[in-house]
Amino acid sequence: MKLKYALIMMMLLGAGCKEEKKVYTSVMDYPVPAGEINEMLYSPAKTDFHLWSPEADEVRVLLYESANSGSALRSIDMTLGEDGVWNAECDGDLKGKFYTFNVKKDKRWMGDTPGIFAKAVGVNGKRGAVIDWKMTDPEGWSADRRPVLNDYGDIIVYEMHHRDFSIDTISGIRNKGKYIALTEEGVKTMQGETSGLDHLKELGVTHVHLLPSTDYASVDEVHLEKEQYNWGYDPVNYNVPDGSYSTDPFKPEVRILEFKQMVQALHNAGIRVVLDVVYNHTYDIKGSAFERTAPGYFYRVTEEGKYSNASGCGNETASDHPMMRKFMIQSVCYWAREYHIDGFRFDLMGIHDIETMNEIRKALDDIDPSIFIYGEGWAAGTPAYPEKKLAMKKNMSEMSRISAFGDEMRDGLRGPWNDNKMGAFLVGKPGNEESVKFGLVGAIQHPQIDYDKVNYSKSAWAIQPTQMISYVSCHDDMCLADRLRTTNPTASETELVALQKLAETVIFTSQGIPFIFNGDEMMRNKRGVHNSYNSPDSINAIDWNLKSVHKDIFDYVKGLIALRKAHVAFRLNNAERVRQYMEFINVDGPDLIAFKLKDHAGGDEWNTIYVFFNSRKEPATVQVPDGKYTVVCKDGRVEPMGLSILWGSTVSIPAQSALIMHD
Repeated sequence: MKLKYALIMMMLLGAGCKEEKKVYTSVMDYPVPAGEINEMLYSPAKTDFHLWSPEADEVRVLLYESANSGSALRSIDMTLGEDGVWNAECDGDLKGKFYTFNVKKDKRWMGDTPGIFAKAVGVNGKRGAVIDWKMTDPEGWSADRRPVLNDYGDIIVYEMHHRDFSIDTISGIRNKGKYIALTEEGVKTMQGETSGLDHLKELGVTHVHLLPSTDYASVDEVHLEKEQYNWGYDPVNYNVPDGSYSTDPFKPEVRILEFKQMVQALHNAGIRVVLDVVYNHTYDIKGSAFERTAPGYFYRVTEEGKYSNASGCGNETASDHPMMRKFMIQSVCYWAREYHIDGFRFDLMGIHDIETMNEIRKALDDIDPSIFIYGEGWAAGTPAYPEKKLAMKKNMSEMSRISAFGDEMRDGLRGPWNDNKMGAFLVGKPGNEESVKFGLVGAIQHPQIDYDKVNYSKSAWAIQPTQMISYVSCHDDMCLADRLRTTNPTASETELVALQKLAETVIFTSQGIPFIFNGDEMMRNKRGVHNSYNSPDSINAIDWNLKSVHKDIFDYVKGLIALRKAHVAFRLNNAERVRQYMEFINVDGPDLIAFKLKDHAGGDEWNTIYVFFNSRKEPATVQVPDGKYTVVCKDGRVEPMGLSILWGSTVSIPAQSALIMHD
């Protein structure tokens, strides 16, 4: 009887090896594992599976032969362990197989998911993949190093979409629209101009910002023979490269290998890689791995109990919940370590809480302090979390060494975001000068800025100038050329070219971090489309013929980058130095801005640098100390070694252009 009783107790208690399911009064009480999340650990002898799901009644892992078809080969019941983690072990070599998890809660199976932290998936990301990670490293990957970056002030960001950049038939690129398009060297357009990777090297940018490249929903990887396009802001699996940019989305290891080859090639070219990350929302709620793993945990809800929608996409994630915070931190660290990513651009960063963003900064500092973090310091709606605790632009003083986009300068130059037809400084609309000057100092406190006249911010929000991204155009809204045509419909092509150059001069002489949208350096257009997130290639693709048509614009932007790199005065990187050395010059009338960088600013070899922006349709004059000056930018040309010599005390700035000179 005693033996029988003991056997019954062992069966009931699982011999002391199985944790009992706990009951939680709130999702905020859910336990958070102390270690790293590894949902699948492969070896030739066995594969271990783990899934965090604290309130699950049952969890099973299902094994498949195929990534997207067929029934499960096997179903394995998982056992609840510590901290809400379920575990299972499968003997034998599972390499090449696929898997899903399924969670049962309140007598209902939630549906298959590859897990919240799948690192390899099959086509369209529906099932996780069991792979041998040794097969995913390109030759020489262990020797890959981040290009040298001495200071954030040295950064020059180039934002690009894989398909936009390489899909054009005349680009000369073989692997069009693919990760490895950026590994091809010696590529030229049909007109003989450099394109692809060599174009980026020729331009001189330091960082390539890749639009979302993690696995997303809206492109069917099974039917890539059909033209499909999306920016990728509809995330599904956050820790796997998207398959549509690989040469074979059916082979899970290929997308990983080719993504690494791309990073390696950019690093070899001296260019760092920024990944656009979209942790603020998921493609949907019901079908997401988050909701199917821990229902009700990963999303914010309103006081009425409805899902909050600050993303404008139907949901917003809850970065303030401990496991979501842990997920975000581990995810960025994983990309930095496994894929050698050098920076992260956070979509709608204002949805995330300040504490999480600071924890991310700290975790990345432990890997490499030179990894750059920036994002949109706003949300698309009102988050279900106190604004004072969110990573909004106005709260940047609480997030050291994290940067945000400066929309004050952007809209001060081109016009407001909510009216495509209204122009600003570039088209000679008075009243925008202070907004542009706000961006020129890098959104910091400066005694010569009248903050009451700045469009969106009535006080400085950056502690250091490198906390502001200086830009006039990006993937969102109209690109610069389209905006100029819309706001200045009677302008000639010559005028439009001049204004394009003027805008870029403002950006690259700002003390913020300059950012350029792919193709703006050759005056690309999107045929006036405001929101081209799913427009066809005919709208989004860069026409590489424009590099020949507008070679003068490319050479101009290239010259501005060279000028900025050569002279530390344009990138002082410190608020006190900006206030000390950057002085605005009084001018008569609107649509004219002038400033000087004085006293060998920051140790620059030039004593005093004068910069003038004139958006008037006629020349403007400004008085300077009598002397001899070397002109390095004038009439739409840039030459750091000098274009001409100017004598006297009166400077004439040609219409709709910039002039830069030094004594």
